[in-house]
Amino acid sequence: MYESFFEMISTPFVRDIPTAALYESPYVAEILGRLSYAADRQLFAVLTADPGCGKSTIIRKFTQSLPGDGYVLLYLSDSKLTPRWFYKGLLDQLGIESKFYRGDAKRQLHKEIEIIRGVQKKKVVCVLDEAHLLDKETLEEFRFLLNFKFDSMSPMSLILVGQSELWEKMKLQRYAAIRQRVDLNCVLPHLDASQTASYIQCHLAYAGCDHELFTDKAMDEIYRCSTGTMRMINRICEKSLMYTCQQRKKLIDDHAVRYVIEHEMLGGERL
Repeated sequence: MYESFFEMISTPFVRDIPTAALYESPYVAEILGRLSYAADRQLFAVLTADPGCGKSTIIRKFTQSLPGDGYVLLYLSDSKLTPRWFYKGLLDQLGIESKFYRGDAKRQLHKEIEIIRGVQKKKVVCVLDEAHLLDKETLEEFRFLLNFKFDSMSPMSLILVGQSELWEKMKLQRYAAIRQRVDLNCVLPHLDASQTASYIQCHLAYAGCDHELFTDKAMDEIYRCSTGTMRMINRICEKSLMYTCQQRKKLIDDHAVRYVIEHEMLGGERL
């Protein structure tokens, strides 16, 4: 609707933008480097962030950066994951029918990983999303999984991804044995005001918009309401574009942004 009005070639604030066109803050670049290091060295890493700050985007960029001839990627996202279904999920992705009992399935997985590492000469990377929703039994199982050959090596790189509460949970004493095995702890912060403006400009550039569209005060207002969370920035910008298009105006100012926040976003509620 508004794309033609603003002379855009694509929609700027959607979730399926190609990873190469996504804005990469210094924090994102650093975390991508740390995750690549974890994959290469077969380490145990934890990535946490507040909702809407771009965890899924980072994982998408990271997994797409892994060369297929050097890595086997396994990905799971299940809030109700149990140890048995954890092993079954990984073995299914490897094309192997899982045995019923947890211990048997774990031995199956270890055997297959040894084949991948020894015969195929590839490294295994397992990404487990929504990990903040997992219970203690499942988190404990990762400790046993990584205890390989008398704890002398890790059979795979394991990356837990979740909301900030995941690391808060792991700080508790009952999770000490798991926490002590974490090699890398990556925390993705909110964007600051300058990065928020850069994020918006990057998405507009992807849409082919090479002229000023948001005023500086509009940018400030977007940052104030979104607190630098990408999901909220997308929502505010999308609604501001629609509203301004309906008003037949070519420039989005702070008044338009405030109107959208107050009338279309639950009174400016920060999500």
